[in-house]
Amino acid sequence: MAASKDLTVGYAAMLEQFHPTDVVDYSAYAEEHGFDGVMAADHFQPWVPQQGEAAFVWNVLTALGERTRGDIGPGVTCPSFRFHPAMVAQASATLAAMYPGRHWLGLGSGEALNEHVTAGYWPEAPERINRMFEAIDIIKKLFASGVDGKDVKHSGQFYKMESTRLWTMPEVPPEILVATAGPITAKRAGKHADGLITVGAPLEKIEMLFGRFEAGVKESGRDASTMPKVLQVHMSWAETDEEAMANAMTEWPNGGMKFPKADIRSPHDFAQMAKLVRPEDFSGRMVVSADPDKHREAIQQYVDLGFDRIYLHNVGRNQKEWIEVFGREVLPKLVR
Repeated sequence: MAASKDLTVGYAAMLEQFHPTDVVDYSAYAEEHGFDGVMAADHFQPWVPQQGEAAFVWNVLTALGERTRGDIGPGVTCPSFRFHPAMVAQASATLAAMYPGRHWLGLGSGEALNEHVTAGYWPEAPERINRMFEAIDIIKKLFASGVDGKDVKHSGQFYKMESTRLWTMPEVPPEILVATAGPITAKRAGKHADGLITVGAPLEKIEMLFGRFEAGVKESGRDASTMPKVLQVHMSWAETDEEAMANAMTEWPNGGMKFPKADIRSPHDFAQMAKLVRPEDFSGRMVVSADPDKHREAIQQYVDLGFDRIYLHNVGRNQKEWIEVFGREVLPKLVR
């Protein structure tokens, strides 16, 4: 889809937390209440057992294509361990062919929680990042092959692909958006991808990421102002502050864990770590409040920083109530 500089605020569909049919229903309900677009989580396991689900994102994205009208994409798929990048390219191209102009491909370097299940060696972060960018090279080759009808092949450090092409392809390839919270990956994303995805963080950190991304875009000879900057925001809203905090502690304790999580393999390990999380650990990381205006103020700061698309996730089970309240009291008041 073409990059838009108009602000869109979409629904972040947590497949590690809700049954897939519920996710599709909530996404459609969100669209009815002013949300526009869905970012669907790609997990093989939930963060903690309490969340309880982990549906296959590509099946759900197809259902979302049928039930909604806005943009749809995985937030985010790792193209480097569970999947060979050729399979990610095929899945993405098919979805974009079915729902033209609506699908974007969100990619990340992976977390052991989801990727170690194929029992391969789990490398440190620099190798994971290198694998992701080689995977992006393959995906871009295949997208180009589907457009021009010529076979491509690949032989690199991490992957091999024999001569082939994508036979089902949209007229315009999906945007490739790279998820990052680090400066080196942000700059490489600017050089090799079509846009940036990140999660809610201190504003100065995001400004740094934007600067690194824009430096990479400049090196690639493109214009950063035309490229999407995408944000996922976790929050906890409920009818009382106490309920909002209880939801955060029970349903999303990973939001209060102030350490890297990419090497932890099991939801049961996360559950043990969750016992150490205290309410104050969410401070500065996630707004936990019954006041919609506090959430609006936090989201507005990200809008002012320059994000084009923001996908919101309320961590509680109270999805419909939250959608109704935010559709009425938050979304209409955001100013670009």
